[in-house]
Amino acid sequence: MLVNVKFFKKTFLISFFLLITASLLASEKDQIIVQLNSLNSLEFTFDQLINEKTEKGSCLLEFPGKLKCNYFDDKKKELIINNKRLAITQKRYDKTYHYPISKSPFLNILYKNKLLEIVKSGELESTDQLIKLVYFGDNDITVFFDKKNLNLKGWEIIDQYNNYINFSIKIVAINDVFKKGTFKVPEIN
Repeated sequence: MLVNVKFFKKTFLISFFLLITASLLASEKDQIIVQLNSLNSLEFTFDQLINEKTEKGSCLLEFPGKLKCNYFDDKKKELIINNKRLAITQKRYDKTYHYPISKSPFLNILYKNKLLEIVKSGELESTDQLIKLVYFGDNDITVFFDKKNLNLKGWEIIDQYNNYINFSIKIVAINDVFKKGTFKVPEIN
């Protein structure tokens, strides 16, 4: 009889702990969703690691589908995405290259509805400092949020060329309004 009571207590405590943990994880997802719904734009600095090569810069992101990044490199690279169009300009050489982004994993970040889908259906892992959401869809992506303030911290993807990309961000401003023409894609030269 004493063994049955101990077993029942142990089973009850484990079940209770699992229920509380699941509730807390759901709560974190709900809080991230609320924060993302109120987000219209971001200004941030970044460190981008592509196959062990590091690049740094600053970006402006406006939902839906607009991104402008200036890289701190010798080519003075500028990346602009405006909905389905992507252009990379090397200002040092006055040369612009255009690329399709229809299959790019970037689309998961540039469109709030895609980002919300990742949060809602992604597998959540939580540490003391980060919330990690792993999403397996058309493009596998891992998105990171700050545990304290729930701000977006970055993402990891494998791009269409099979490059591993880790993109870490530090937010400078939230919900600023950018000048008209900020996300204008340069013409083909």
